[in-house]
Amino acid sequence: MNKARLLLNRTVPAVAGAAAAIMLFAGCGGASVNQSAADPAADGAAACGTVNVAMNAWVGYTANAAVYSYVAKNELGCTVVQKDLNEQISWQGFASGEVDIVIENWGHDDLAKQYITDQKVAVDAGATGNVGYIGWYVAPWMAEKYPDITEWENLNKYASMLATSESGGKGQLLDGDPAFVTNDEALVKNLNLDYKVVFSGSEAALIQSFRTAEQNKTPILGYFYEPQWFLAQVPLKKVNLPAWTEGCDANAEEVACDYPEYKLNKIISKKFADSGSPAAKLAKSFNWTNEDQNAVATDIQGGMMPEEAAKKWVDANEDAVNAWLN
Repeated sequence: MNKARLLLNRTVPAVAGAAAAIMLFAGCGGASVNQSAADPAADGAAACGTVNVAMNAWVGYTANAAVYSYVAKNELGCTVVQKDLNEQISWQGFASGEVDIVIENWGHDDLAKQYITDQKVAVDAGATGNVGYIGWYVAPWMAEKYPDITEWENLNKYASMLATSESGGKGQLLDGDPAFVTNDEALVKNLNLDYKVVFSGSEAALIQSFRTAEQNKTPILGYFYEPQWFLAQVPLKKVNLPAWTEGCDANAEEVACDYPEYKLNKIISKKFADSGSPAAKLAKSFNWTNEDQNAVATDIQGGMMPEEAAKKWVDANEDAVNAWLN
């Protein structure tokens, strides 16, 4: 994502649980970037061949990848290899030939310039249909008790309440995975906020921090984003940062505005795009809504294996899948 803590109460078991969640949700295949495909799919595999899908570590991405992979495997006879990689490493795979598709891209203008414009090893495969939002959020109980906390101008007033052992006496702004798209350190500096960005390390840890903060009525201010299944369970309240305007975030070190609206898209390798593979056509035509993604992500979070959740959605949305294939 240009995209992440309740470390106040984080314990070793909580961290272990978050790590387990990452293993469960972040990728179905568990392959490394150098792992070759396993057994080829049956009928039609030769026509499609192997598709290498990067798996980035948030459940919404897993939902997209699960449905794409299920259709590629079961409708097109492809061999799908899923590779657990962070966002930046995924793009490197376009240059090495070891990644064919990033199924949900959040901006990354720098990577697009490097791999699409300059190296010409990747291409934009069009919108996923999902609209992404990034911002700062507080737990619902905080917005109810301190209604002015949702205006950024008032955040310094609450800095001491949000201080933790990891924030060095300043208020803590909790981010997730350092690989996510984030302008938060620049925002804290340029808005003169008495806060320090602390990374939880993952989406799962970030979600658990918000969940615990709401349950225990403990303070939290953190980075979060939509589409996101968790917001249906705990309706976090967004902080109003200075409004985004065209070009306000052009210089990463001088950003003092909110995040833009992201039209999420798919990136595929140039070689894959030119291969004639039906899986490349599927990648270009794959398109659904935030509601679709959240439905699959919620099933995965609820304990379904990603492939099982994908099958459930595909079976209930045959017309949409047929449109992708025709």
